[in-house]
Amino acid sequence: MGDRPKGDFSVSSRHSSMLQEAVGSKRASDSLLYSYKRSFNGFVAKLTEEEKERLASMDGVVSVFPNGKRELHTTRSWDFVGFPQNAPRKTAESDIIVAMLDTGVWPESKSFDDTGFGPAPSKWKGTCETSKNFTCNNKIIGAKHYRADGQVPDVDIPSPRDSEGHGSHTASTAAGRLVSKASLFDLGSGTARGGVPSARIAVYKICWSDGCYDSDILAAFDDAIADRVDIISLSVGGSFPLNYFEDTIAIGAFHSMKHGILTSNSAGNSGPGASSITNFSPWSLSVAGSVTDRKFVTNVLLGNKNVYQGVSVNTFQLHDELYPLVYGGDVPNVAAGFDSSDSRYCIYNSLDVTKVNGTIVVCDKLNDGTTTLDAGATGTVMQDGGNKDFAFSFPLPVSYLSTRDGTTILNYINSTSEPTAVIRKSTTIVDKAAPYVASFSSRGPNPITADILKPDISAPGIDIVAAWSEATTVTGDEGDTRVVPYNIISGTSMSCPHATGAAAYVKSFNPTWSPAAIKSALMTTATPMSTKTNIDAEFAYGSGQINPIKAAAPGLVYDITEADFVSFLCGQGYNTTTLRRITGNNSSSCTKANNATVWDLNYPSFAVSAKSGQVTRVFHRTVTNVGNPVSTYKATVTAPPQLSIQVNPITLSFKSLGQKLSFSVTVTAEIPRTIISGSLVWDDGVHQVRSPVVAHSYA
Repeated sequence: MGDRPKGDFSVSSRHSSMLQEAVGSKRASDSLLYSYKRSFNGFVAKLTEEEKERLASMDGVVSVFPNGKRELHTTRSWDFVGFPQNAPRKTAESDIIVAMLDTGVWPESKSFDDTGFGPAPSKWKGTCETSKNFTCNNKIIGAKHYRADGQVPDVDIPSPRDSEGHGSHTASTAAGRLVSKASLFDLGSGTARGGVPSARIAVYKICWSDGCYDSDILAAFDDAIADRVDIISLSVGGSFPLNYFEDTIAIGAFHSMKHGILTSNSAGNSGPGASSITNFSPWSLSVAGSVTDRKFVTNVLLGNKNVYQGVSVNTFQLHDELYPLVYGGDVPNVAAGFDSSDSRYCIYNSLDVTKVNGTIVVCDKLNDGTTTLDAGATGTVMQDGGNKDFAFSFPLPVSYLSTRDGTTILNYINSTSEPTAVIRKSTTIVDKAAPYVASFSSRGPNPITADILKPDISAPGIDIVAAWSEATTVTGDEGDTRVVPYNIISGTSMSCPHATGAAAYVKSFNPTWSPAAIKSALMTTATPMSTKTNIDAEFAYGSGQINPIKAAAPGLVYDITEADFVSFLCGQGYNTTTLRRITGNNSSSCTKANNATVWDLNYPSFAVSAKSGQVTRVFHRTVTNVGNPVSTYKATVTAPPQLSIQVNPITLSFKSLGQKLSFSVTVTAEIPRTIISGSLVWDDGVHQVRSPVVAHSYA
C-alpha cells in the first residue's frame, strides 16, 4: 500500500488500467471495489488466484494480500490513573479531533451532546453521512460507514449508527463529555468521562456483527488521514501476527505516522500466552489492558446460609428469594440423546427443560448463559478454574465461582434433599493488588522484531463504564431485554481509548509534536508496575500504566522520523524498491549508511534477546529537551545481577529548548528462560524520564 502519487495524476484511472491488464477490460469495472486515493495509493478488487499472481508481478505493485477479517478486541478508571476531573486543560483541546475506527456511534448519548461546543475546527476536511436515522453535531463532527462488498448483515444498520455498542463505548472513553450519575442499573455509578471531554470525534464505522474487514480498515485510514484528524484509535486486531507490510493496520498506521498522526492500537485479547500480541508495529502505540481497584463481585447464598463470592456483572434482583438448586450433570436432556457428560457443561440443548425450569443451575464451565436461559432457568452458577480478574455480563443472574467453591456447592446439592440458592445483585470491592494486567491481555515479546519491546504501555481495560448503543441490549444475546445508555465491559478494546485520550491530552499541550514524541512522552512517564502481580513483567505492561498529567510535560522525548523508520526497515530486510513504493519518496533507499540495526531505532525502551548464553548489545539514542531550557539530567540505572546497563555519558546538559543530545547504552545480559528487566532514568530533579530495559530468550 504505497504513498499517494504527487502532481497531476488520476489514481482511479491508474487502478482501472492495472486491473484491466490483470483481469481483462470486461471484468475490470465489476472487480474494483475500493480505490484508496486520498492519503495513500492502493485498491481492493475481486480476483482469482491466477489474477492475483498476475497483478502481484506487475511493475509498481508492493504487495497483494487477501481481504482478511479482524475482530473487536468510565467512572473510576481515569481517577485511578491519577487523572481527575480538575486536571489542567488547554483551550486547544477543543481543536483536537479523535478518529474512532470501530462499530460506529450512538449520537444521542449524553456523552456526545454538543451543548457549548462551537463549530468544527477549521482544519477539518471530513464529512458526515447524514440520513433519516443519523446526524452529526459539533461534538461528533464527522461520520462514515464502510462495507466494500455492500453486504451489510441484516442485524446491522447501514449507516454510521452503532448497533453493537462497542464503538459508542470506546468513543466516550476517549473523548466523551462529562455525564454525572452514569451507571449500569446503579453499578459503577459516577461521572462518566473521556480523556479529552472537549475534543471532537470523527466516526469511521468499519466493524459489523460479522467482523472488521481489511479493505474497510484501509479505506477508513485513507479518509481519516485526509480529513486531518489528530489521533486515530483502533480497538481491532487480527488473530495471528503478520509482517509489517502484510498487516493492514500496520500499513494504515505507517501512513498516518507519515502525516503526523499517532495510531493507538489495542494489544489484543489472546493472553496470557507469550507473543500473543498482534498489533506491534513500532510506529503505533500498542496498549495492554490493566485492572483498576474496583472489582465487581456477585454472591451466591445457599439454603444453609453459606455465602460464596464469584465474579460477574449481575444487574438482576432476585430479592433473596431462594430457588431450587440443581446440578447440570443431574438433569440431562436424555430425549435428545444427551447424558451427564454433556449437561454438566450446560452446552446447547443438553438440559432437561422440565427439570431446569425455575431453578438455579450449576454448570462446570463458563458459558454465555443463553443455554440455561433457553432452558427456563432462573439463574446459573458457573464454576471452573478460569481466571476471575474480570467480569462478564449475562442475560440472566449468574455468578462465576472458583472450582473450590463450586465443589463445595455440589457437595451441598448431593447432601441436601431440597437444595436452594439465590444469586444476589453484584456489588463492588476494592482490589488491593491493582494495577495489574488482565489475564486476557495479549503479551509480548514482539513476534516479528524481538528487540522492540511490546506492548508499549498499559491502561485500564477491565469493567469500564461507558456509553452504549440503545439499538442493542446489555449482552446483545437473544432473550436479554435490558436496553441501557451505559454499559460495563472489558477488553484491550477499552484500554486502547484510554491511551488514545491520554495521547490527545498530550497533543493539546504540545500541538506540534510528532507521533513518536507523543508516544515517547506516554511511555517515559508511565507509572511502573509490579512484577509481583505481573509475572510476565514488561511483556504484560510495557513501560507501565499511563499517567496523562506527567506525559504532558515529560522533560525529554525520544523522537523518531519517517526516515528513521525507513532505516529500521532496511535493517529488517526490506529493499529499496519496496520502500519507495510504500513511502512514495524516490529518495528512500537502503544503503550501508542507513541500513540501521534495530538497536539504533530511537525507541523509548530497550530490549535484547538471544536463544541462550550471554549477549551484549549497544544502543544509540538521542533525546530532545522539551522541559526546562537550561537543565542537566543524570542517568540512574536499576538492574538485577544478571543484567549490566552502562550509559555513556551519564550526564546530559542542555542549554535550550529543542536541543538534542545523544548517548549510548551498552546492555550485557545472561539470557534467562523468560525475562529479566531493569530501567534507565534520566533525572533533572523535576522530570524522571524512565525507560525499561529487558533481556529475554527466544525459541
